[in-house]
Amino acid sequence: MTLKGELAPLDHGGDLGAARKQFPGAPEPFLDLSTGINPFPYPLAPLPPEASTRLPDPASLAKLLAVAAEAYGAPSPSHVVAASGSQILVAQTAFLLARGRATILAPTYSEHARVAELAGHNVVEAADVTQLAESRIAIVVNPNNPDGRIVPKDALLALADRLRRRGGLLLVDEAFMEVGPYGVSIADQSARGNIVVLRSFGKFYGLPGLRLSFAIAPPEIAARLATAFGPWPVSGAALAIAATALADVAWREKTRGLLAEAAARLDTLIAKAGLELIGGTSLFRLVRTREAAQLFQRLGEAGILVRRFAEYPAWLRFGLPDRESAWQRLAAALPPKA
Repeated sequence: MTLKGELAPLDHGGDLGAARKQFPGAPEPFLDLSTGINPFPYPLAPLPPEASTRLPDPASLAKLLAVAAEAYGAPSPSHVVAASGSQILVAQTAFLLARGRATILAPTYSEHARVAELAGHNVVEAADVTQLAESRIAIVVNPNNPDGRIVPKDALLALADRLRRRGGLLLVDEAFMEVGPYGVSIADQSARGNIVVLRSFGKFYGLPGLRLSFAIAPPEIAARLATAFGPWPVSGAALAIAATALADVAWREKTRGLLAEAAARLDTLIAKAGLELIGGTSLFRLVRTREAAQLFQRLGEAGILVRRFAEYPAWLRFGLPDRESAWQRLAAALPPKA
């Protein structure tokens, strides 16, 4: 419940228009720390004119799927489908299944429950991965948003086996796996028949405006998804940029280190402010404080947007500043430790 005079949490991060309405007197530019997007984006080279002036080329799409299969550890390009965002991949996967129970390991990203319900499933939440087995579709975000929870690979594969015996499917959203531990992804297991893995290009590569995600699935499911999306599932710009970025292993490894250093610096600021760090990844940190509403307002009035959660009013999630002046601005706005 939102108390009189208290600002309601925004539904999603990144909505600076809504933030400006909440904090009309805040200094500009707003410092947006409300998302889990890499603030150090992949460097963009000039695009050829045909990326915008021609329909996306099937050969370019095939090239991107091959590069994505290699980058994500998929068994082959025939296991990979591209789409303009993870929400549509969740929805289309859910539409492939007969209506039934969709169980989501919670707390997590709220969009998955919304789109599974739109596909006609009865959505319920579970607090433990062992409670997902009696489902038509089980949904796990791994690493989790917003607390960074990691479900071990063997636990997910055991869940997939249990689901398979009753005709169920496991959908694992690995949007933040690029900053997760090595060896946790189950993308290499998609040939098992009832596993669909999602990977989000925009978050780690800092280019969410491209609206590009991938499903890694058994070939028969991948083919059905590709048919649903049609011959031009993503833009020419997305094809060109992502094919280059996903093949750039050196940039990926360097960026993992850069983000880990930035997250450690954020931890120091959090500790100095006396906030309880309760989870996250190296793209975001989750804190808990009884003064969350007041701190959200204090930061907002300073032109700094962090993420609040309606269901968890003591939580705040902080993304990473993108430059030294932004770090100094955040440090100045946080209250001193009591």
